[in-house]
Amino acid sequence: MDSRTEIDTGRIDEAVLALLWLNLDATGTAWKGFDWSAMNRLHERGLISDPVRKAKSVWLTDEGMAEAERLFFELFSPR
Repeated sequence: MDSRTEIDTGRIDEAVLALLWLNLDATGTAWKGFDWSAMNRLHERGLISDPVRKAKSVWLTDEGMAEAERLFFELFSPR
């Protein structure tokens, strides 16, 4: 990718949050194998638990859960 290309990190964060929702298990946790910068931004916004832990998953907050579900269907439903 050309270093002059601007990246919309907000859209990346939306996609990551939506994919976290897709990977939720019954306990409300999702595997945290996504870009660390995006995960940190989602944590700073209060949407997920701190990704800098030994656990391989993060919790979605109530706000994060609602936003993740909304984004999932907005981004990935057939048009």
